[in-house]
Amino acid sequence: MSLSNTKLLNMMEKAKLKGIILLQNIQYKQNLQSIQNGQKRQNGQFRQHQQLYQNSGVKRSCTIEPLKNFATIVTGIRRCGKSTLLRQYLSGKKPVYYIHFEDIRLASFELKDFEKLEDIFLKELGLSEIYFLDEIQNVKGWEIYVRSLLDSGKKVFITGSNATLMSSEPGTRLTGRNIRYELFPFDFDEFCRAKEKERNSAEFEKYLSGGGFPEYVLRKDERILQALLNDIIYRDILVRNKIRDEGVVKNIITYMLSNIGNETSFNKIGELFGVAPNTVISIVNALEDAYFIFVLNKFDYSLKKQQRNPKKVYCVDNGFITHASFQFSGNKGSLLENLVFIELRRRGYELYYHKDKDECDFVVKEGVRITKAFQVCYELNDDNFKRETDGLIEAMDKYGLDSGVILTFGQDDEFDFDNRKVAVIPLWKYNFLD
Repeated sequence: MSLSNTKLLNMMEKAKLKGIILLQNIQYKQNLQSIQNGQKRQNGQFRQHQQLYQNSGVKRSCTIEPLKNFATIVTGIRRCGKSTLLRQYLSGKKPVYYIHFEDIRLASFELKDFEKLEDIFLKELGLSEIYFLDEIQNVKGWEIYVRSLLDSGKKVFITGSNATLMSSEPGTRLTGRNIRYELFPFDFDEFCRAKEKERNSAEFEKYLSGGGFPEYVLRKDERILQALLNDIIYRDILVRNKIRDEGVVKNIITYMLSNIGNETSFNKIGELFGVAPNTVISIVNALEDAYFIFVLNKFDYSLKKQQRNPKKVYCVDNGFITHASFQFSGNKGSLLENLVFIELRRRGYELYYHKDKDECDFVVKEGVRITKAFQVCYELNDDNFKRETDGLIEAMDKYGLDSGVILTFGQDDEFDFDNRKVAVIPLWKYNFLD
């Protein structure tokens, strides 16, 4: 190709990029204006819930607190509200350089294109110190660009839909230069704020089965969850990880969602679907990286035994379990257990399950000690009281705990077992930070 043709091609590429960036930033400013308008109103004046969330967003429990010379990174499953959270934080700050890398027109964007991007930002949007880089994990080498921005004193805000955004080898370029937040779908408080409802058991029952994905909460259309699941499977599992067998992926997902909280092994899953254990492990790792599922180990002081022991699996949102599994129409106990796991995970706890003679659903490790024990039971009754309390007491005795908690749907009580206190508390009333 001649020099003149190469120059012409570069000019055309830059013009195309310019058009995309200008359009995205116009849309970004429109969203900011909606946020600013919405923040001036009283809560009682919000009438159109769907439009409110799409434009201005529900106030989240997660608080963004940036540090100077550090990138602020928000990760989480698709459509949980990452971009909206950052838009809320940046609503009073302008100008902002914004670019969304999942725009199909930016599919071929490369590291070298950031130079063109800088020229367009400066010429078309004016001088800014703030960069909002949405879903940047799609660009190979992105961390080099972000590091250069930080070194020049810029304020950088990033979203990403994969858990290994910073733990992979490229992400180490930002080690010690980032503050990371994990965002999940709505918790129960956010669910009630979105619907402008009081916290009570009736609303909690809806939340328990429907989950907390913002769009689904406000529109109650099951097609939203199905479309989201399809998007996760295609973009985050098949394409990102170069996995070809979509049927096996869907079978494994259905199996896991139908066996929430049950012990399983990758060998067992492989035998069930006729694939090698390593294939199962690759798919499970991809599902974890996409924040779709979480694998829970049995606690053991030996790391080797932890890896060998059966695993349990939990899902990021109960809506997926209700709408994509085989046997959850009446299994509210498993839905409650999944929700307890997510609430503990949301708060950053290091979690395990305990099993010896009896079993305890969750134990929390802080430092080198187990400090908390939780049992989950939808309803304590004569048939399960001994099993549930024996498992909790066994864990308390083994790890030297004076108290434990049984989380239920609606029961509230307290028991004393030889000076070991067991509190029975409805999940929707419990404060996990106590």
